[in-house]
Amino acid sequence: MIPFTAPSRPAPRGARALLATAFVALTLVTATSPPADGRPRALASGTPTTAVRPVETMRTGPVDHLYGSPVRKIPTEEKLVALTFNAAWNESGLDAVLKVLRQQKAPATFFLTGQFAERHPDAARSIAAAGHGIGNHSHSHPRFEVLTPAERAQEVHDADTAIRAATATQPLPFFRFPYGSAPAAHVTQVNRLGYADIEYTADTNGYKGTAGGMTVQKTVTRALDALVPGEIIQMHVGSLDGHDPVLDAQALPQIIDALHTRGYQITDLRTLLQRENAWGTEAGTRPSGLGERS
Repeated sequence: MIPFTAPSRPAPRGARALLATAFVALTLVTATSPPADGRPRALASGTPTTAVRPVETMRTGPVDHLYGSPVRKIPTEEKLVALTFNAAWNESGLDAVLKVLRQQKAPATFFLTGQFAERHPDAARSIAAAGHGIGNHSHSHPRFEVLTPAERAQEVHDADTAIRAATATQPLPFFRFPYGSAPAAHVTQVNRLGYADIEYTADTNGYKGTAGGMTVQKTVTRALDALVPGEIIQMHVGSLDGHDPVLDAQALPQIIDALHTRGYQITDLRTLLQRENAWGTEAGTRPSGLGERS
């Protein structure tokens, strides 16, 4: 084999410029190309890398058909309702909620903050063990409008890491913004991170407790006043102060009974992962994951 010998003279200035340009172009292509595992570079490693998060490329996956705007209602004309619970403060009403869901054979989706998963890992595991879907509700429940893009991405990443560690399961690619604030730019960013933004049709406001002027009946009424096919109901598994009664837990049996009385069934929000005929409206088939009365 003839050994390679470096040229004795430097390349002409024009050639050096062309080589430099080609090197920069190759570097840019390599830096912006998605990794082989399909995950954004910001999330591909277990070590946070906030420096690259503001430039994530749009990620395709099981929920990219839901990108572009918040999902506030299931796209169906059937009498279906989805139950969702946020878990950010404490777990004082969780056991009661899980018991009712188990008795009614009703699915639900729980949106956990990372800090909730860290502080209450047993509670997080009990949700996963019961077979319910788990979504991302940020790490520390901040107001996203006061954060930088890198800080917002860090909130999403840290919550994902904490939920995985606590539950030993893979969370759904669903994100719910703290305080229900979901401006377009923020929705686009979580879409780039691989999440659909799942909000709600109605919030029961049960989390405010009796100290906030709520009662069990008011909580039930708020859920039913917004009743339409595809309603997504938002509730909470705890109270703001950790001492007030968890009205959503107390109201849940009445809400479910009232839904069934009005001819509604409880559907699994995970059906949103299906791209076509997700709700059986064209094919004439009933969606999977429906909660039937026991």
